Amino acid sequence: MRRCLMPASVQSRPARPGRWLALLAACLALAACGRMIPPGTPGATPEPGVRPQPAQPRPTLPPAPTPLPTPGETAVGPAVAAGMTLAPDIETLLPPDTERLRLAFRAFRISCPSLTRRRDQSGLTSASDWQQACAAAASFSEANAREFFRRYFEAVQIGDGKAFATGYYEPEITGCRQRMAGCETPLYRRPQDLIDVDLGLFSDTLKGRRIRGKVDGTNFVPYDDRAAITSGALAGRGLEIAYANDPIELFFLEIQGSGRLRLPDGGVMRVGYDGQNGRDYTGIGKLMKDRGLIQAGSMQDIMAWLRANPVEGRAIMNENKSYIFFRELTGPGPLGALGLPVTPEASVAADPTFVPLGAPVLLSLDRAEASGLWIAQDTGGAIKGANRFDTFWGAGERARAVAGGMSARGSALLLLPIGTYQRLRSQQDVTPPPLP
Repeated sequence: MRRCLMPASVQSRPARPGRWLALLAACLALAACGRMIPPGTPGATPEPGVRPQPAQPRPTLPPAPTPLPTPGETAVGPAVAAGMTLAPDIETLLPPDTERLRLAFRAFRISCPSLTRRRDQSGLTSASDWQQACAAAASFSEANAREFFRRYFEAVQIGDGKAFATGYYEPEITGCRQRMAGCETPLYRRPQDLIDVDLGLFSDTLKGRRIRGKVDGTNFVPYDDRAAITSGALAGRGLEIAYANDPIELFFLEIQGSGRLRLPDGGVMRVGYDGQNGRDYTGIGKLMKDRGLIQAGSMQDIMAWLRANPVEGRAIMNENKSYIFFRELTGPGPLGALGLPVTPEASVAADPTFVPLGAPVLLSLDRAEASGLWIAQDTGGAIKGANRFDTFWGAGERARAVAGGMSARGSALLLLPIGTYQRLRSQQDVTPPPLP
């Protein structure tokens, strides 16, 4: 589903590869000269309007021991390159058996078919690593969720473990299937000329990195940005699947990655992520705060300013060059990056180059409602780095309020099948640091 979001696996269009492959190879060589491993620091951070105090004491994680070093000359995945630390006994870290933990267990069980057959982009696990836990999950009762996670998982810190979490939800906006007066802002499906390239196929040093663009003659170039698309670059190509009444509401639906359109006849059309144009996501809340346009950076504050300043607002929205394409969803939803329904207050968006999709993540944050065990079932254009997360809160006004004001910091641990850390350590052929 996810916020500018869910780059689900996409089949690349083979369109005349011989005409642009040579140029692409040259581009890859240049890309290899840059830093290959992105830092695990959070990106632009929207500020909440008012941050409430935690309703209950949040769980604390023990001080992190020295990260596991990695050899500089060995081709490793970004997660291992960021440094890995095995946490103390997981039993001391897991939250108590509550409905939230049972929701996480349910979401993990839904993810198992994907975990046991898909390639892990982070390089931390293989499909076989998940077989035992997933087989056990099928027979465990939800009432014993805590015992399940205690028995089959170990907790690992990636990088410095310093987490930053925002929130997202499933919005509902007013729209129509056919263009009409007052309902004229198009939602586009993914264009056929948008090509997704896995750079890891060209070089081991580029594993986990992807680019999107299009072929222009014999050149592989960036795809049209938001300003070009909203000005009509895709008009007349039959890509429109629906229209929205309000371009500002549609902008925020894009950020969420999926949502519902309330139709003139009272019906509902559910739409989900169908791709992204490959341009970098820019959070306009931070831009507006830095320029003194708003005091806080919550979604509500941003929307109010955009409505009061329509001309300047459109220009600011265009500074976020990322653009999301949609498809109509007819089954259960909303869907996450695994193509599975995401669960309110249990599913979280993460960066798949650091976190295996489907894996449990333990968050300890300065927002009590966001602390606890989550399952990484989604991705997002703004969700980059080892410890950057986006928590899903469902639909409705409460979900909108919580997600719109969520800006939490704290610690993160990734739960992996028992034995994963030891295997990765052995592959790196290094001596693990002492634990405190």
